[in-house]
Amino acid sequence: MVPSRPAANKPHVCLTAVLIVTSLALMDTYLVEQNPGPRRIGVCVTVLAGDACFLIVLRYVAALAASEVHTARRGYAMILWFFYIFILEIKVYFVYQNYKAQDVSGDAEATESDVSRRALTLLLSVCMPIVFITLAAIDHLDYLRTYKKREEIRSRLFWVVVDLLDVVDVQANLWELQREGLPLWVEGLMFFYCYILLLVLPCVSLSEISMQGVNIVPHKMMLYPILSLATVNVITLLIRGGNLLIYRDIRVSGIMMGKNVIAIVVKSCSLVQYRKHQPASPPAYRGAETQKNSDVQMSNAQQVVLPSVVVEDFTTIPEEEEESDERCEQT
Repeated sequence: MVPSRPAANKPHVCLTAVLIVTSLALMDTYLVEQNPGPRRIGVCVTVLAGDACFLIVLRYVAALAASEVHTARRGYAMILWFFYIFILEIKVYFVYQNYKAQDVSGDAEATESDVSRRALTLLLSVCMPIVFITLAAIDHLDYLRTYKKREEIRSRLFWVVVDLLDVVDVQANLWELQREGLPLWVEGLMFFYCYILLLVLPCVSLSEISMQGVNIVPHKMMLYPILSLATVNVITLLIRGGNLLIYRDIRVSGIMMGKNVIAIVVKSCSLVQYRKHQPASPPAYRGAETQKNSDVQMSNAQQVVLPSVVVEDFTTIPEEEEESDERCEQT
């Protein structure tokens, strides 16, 4: 008999839906405000049609994700995050292109545009981490009875939030005001690289919670630290350093560069400590297993008695017969 699916947590469904719909609605406001005149009606119709399709998907996926809140599974939460970032970043891309196409001439317009661009960065920096923490729902994991284990998982999710803010900061350099624009291929590469990181990295963190299951061991969740060390801490440090040294980009955040240096040191030390303690247990286990197998073989050898076979040597018989024949001939 197939076990029934747990009932959906209604407060979790409502909270997730409100957060996602609110952030998408604010992005729609940006798109509508950037297209004055007759184009605004067409933009409104397109945005409403896309939101209606997304709400249909959200209705079912959010309910399925809420049914996994009290369990170790986070499969539907990963699907919901993927759809959310996919739609949100498409809207962000068009907002970014509209900002890029604007011809800022007056000081008042420049000040107003600068405020709206920074407000967009603030919106993304708040909405993405809150939605991720809501989907992770560590406080609803009933099988985490020890406070220490719950806090260890929460600290690992905090690293995910910090990495999300780091990626958003790199992406925000594309639409905030600047003296000279970066080359087109550099801007496209930066945007879509950040796009991929926002899609994949939180899903990796949620998948580690699912793979560990009920018997979760936080210090063995090393997939995300290794992946984020290479893709976020190292590469974004190189991106900021290249923009600062090659293109003289004054918007590069020195605070985030220092954060990446500290994160590289901390995560590298954690990986070294993990590798030191990891090989210690398997040899002892293998030695105990080998000794156990040898003891079993010795006991089996003592119980089994092999029959002994006596082989007589008949090679001397023909020689004795020949000697007797020779004596008869001499006589």
